[in-house]
Amino acid sequence: MRSRFWETLPLERLAPDEWEALCDGCGKCCVVKLEDEETGKVHYTDVACRLFDPDTCRCGFYAIRQRLVSGCVVLTPSTLPDVASWLPETCAYRRRYENRALPDWHPLVAGGPEKMHESGASMKGRTVPEWEVPEDELQDHVVDDE
Repeated sequence: MRSRFWETLPLERLAPDEWEALCDGCGKCCVVKLEDEETGKVHYTDVACRLFDPDTCRCGFYAIRQRLVSGCVVLTPSTLPDVASWLPETCAYRRRYENRALPDWHPLVAGGPEKMHESGASMKGRTVPEWEVPEDELQDHVVDDE
């Protein structure tokens, strides 16, 4: 990977390993989100996808996630414009798409994920698996601490 590539290269010019390195591993894209029909605001819950590993904040079956979970979005430079609005404000993909700098706690800036987890920016240790929450109780799990 090139040094500080995230500050200089346009998203569409990132190499695959650079693109993947942008992911901070917060896990917020792997939780159920509810959209307010009147305002369009996206609310995050603590209800995680069945493939989410709460210890690593990563997908347990990343390479085949789309085959296992219908509706799982593969984030690419071409899909980003369609999904950026539901990504958290802290998300590096969204921040770079909006021409904003990465947060100081981002693993690329901080040198590892520890600061991200310490800052409370990740879902590590804060989720419940989707199979434990009935759909009609999702509203009770809104956390909105993006």
